[in-house]
Amino acid sequence: MKNLIKAHDKLDAEEPLKPVLGGENSTELIQQIFTDLAPHKYSNTKASELSTILRKPHVKAIIEAHDTIAQKKFDKLPSPKIASRMAPPVYTAPPPDAIRMVGIRKVEGEPLGITIATEDGDLSIARILQGGMIDRQGLLHVGDIIKEVNGIEVRTPEELQLHMKKAVGSITLKIIPSYTDSLPTAQVFMKVHFSYDPSKDTLIPCKEAGLFFHKGDILEIVNQEDPNWWQARKVGEDKAAGLIPSLNLEESRKAFCKPELDFTKTVVFGSLATSKRKKKVYYNHHHTSDMDRHELLLYEEVARMPPFQRKTLVLIGAQGVGRRTIKSRLINSDPTRYGTTIPHTSRAMRPGEEDGRKYFFTDRAIMERDMAADEYLESGELDGNIYGTKLDTMRQVVRAGKMCVIDCNSVALKKLSTPEFMPFVVFLQAPDINRLRNMHEQAVREGHIQKNLAYERELQNRSVTMSTLDTEFMDMTEEDFDRTVNESYRLQKNYDCFFDLTIVNDDFEKTFVVLHDAIQRLATEPQWVPVNWVY
Repeated sequence: MKNLIKAHDKLDAEEPLKPVLGGENSTELIQQIFTDLAPHKYSNTKASELSTILRKPHVKAIIEAHDTIAQKKFDKLPSPKIASRMAPPVYTAPPPDAIRMVGIRKVEGEPLGITIATEDGDLSIARILQGGMIDRQGLLHVGDIIKEVNGIEVRTPEELQLHMKKAVGSITLKIIPSYTDSLPTAQVFMKVHFSYDPSKDTLIPCKEAGLFFHKGDILEIVNQEDPNWWQARKVGEDKAAGLIPSLNLEESRKAFCKPELDFTKTVVFGSLATSKRKKKVYYNHHHTSDMDRHELLLYEEVARMPPFQRKTLVLIGAQGVGRRTIKSRLINSDPTRYGTTIPHTSRAMRPGEEDGRKYFFTDRAIMERDMAADEYLESGELDGNIYGTKLDTMRQVVRAGKMCVIDCNSVALKKLSTPEFMPFVVFLQAPDINRLRNMHEQAVREGHIQKNLAYERELQNRSVTMSTLDTEFMDMTEEDFDRTVNESYRLQKNYDCFFDLTIVNDDFEKTFVVLHDAIQRLATEPQWVPVNWVY
């Protein structure tokens, strides 16, 4: 930047370049040079080379153009020599009231793939759906005004639609062309985090042109010129593009809600006084669940990557759903491929404990300093002691060539979803209460569960995860089972945009097989990942 500024100042200070003017023009100067070079033409190679260059037609054209511009002879035509070498004139479109007749071929049962807008009493083409019949034939453009269909004048969209339906085979349109072409758009792929049914959308300009999709589908966005309606097609389907709501439109629609209560304003209806009150939620980076719950993620730009192994495996689920059972089975199945973290704590070391085996024991001041520097994935305090999972412990597992398997709190997903950790997030959904009770008894028999669920939930409310703590065994109660199912529903509702895979954990063996097969496919099948992991 400094060098650019110096260059700018230098050029600005110098005298600007000006054409050579005076008693002689450049052409006359060239002739004088030829005269001066004549005696040396055969004895001096440089003089011969210069003479050859100056006689080239392109150089002569440049000299003549220089003289014309320097003398400001813009009202005169160039010399015949220059005119013969000039590029053909730039095409100028005919006036906008020029009329054209366009013939298109109609295929029975296939929509034309256009939408019409009424502007100043004229029917103009608002959009052309990519891959549709009109787009493939390439004879109409956005902005063209349709005046007649097969010799019949049309003035309303209804009349146009009626005559289009009646027509069979070839259709002749009288149009006023717009002479505008849409610029090619960059290829964009989006993962959608909501489902859409155009037949139920009251805002879409044409329900038949809408594109139906489910949550989790990958769409190719082919046109984003309209601020409210994008054109897209499903990846893997060889069909014409359809209309979907743009990000701005869908955000506005999803964000609309009824006013919250605000006791500062009171409205009286007859003898009944009602009040309105607004709840204020303040952001805290240690407790972001409220913000995450209200965050609106509709479209996520993704990129298709060749097969590769993810660096981390994140198991998410309600307390008591069996995350640690699955985690233990996976790591024990292949310790050379899977590893996990060792938590840090500020509590004193107990007799028989070793530093770095079950915990890393450290000073409280050091932990607080590292927490302030955002070096922990998650942390919390219990009975005056701090517990937490440090990001460096995850990096150590990855550097060892293993997939780091963790079961963390859902609020940590944002911090993990980066190119550094590239997580594969699996949500273990709770089954019905009866099945959950049977699975819990099985996990207790196998020795995977040694936790008090009521105690665990209290720790979770204090942002302490059980994977970082010592715990003791206590059976789950019916209330615990009910809370697990409700919590599972809440997690799925608020964080499903982060999940790569959802498994209903109604059988440990089946869940383990499904999870293992999914991990194996990562190394053999292409993957759609967030675009910021790639660029």
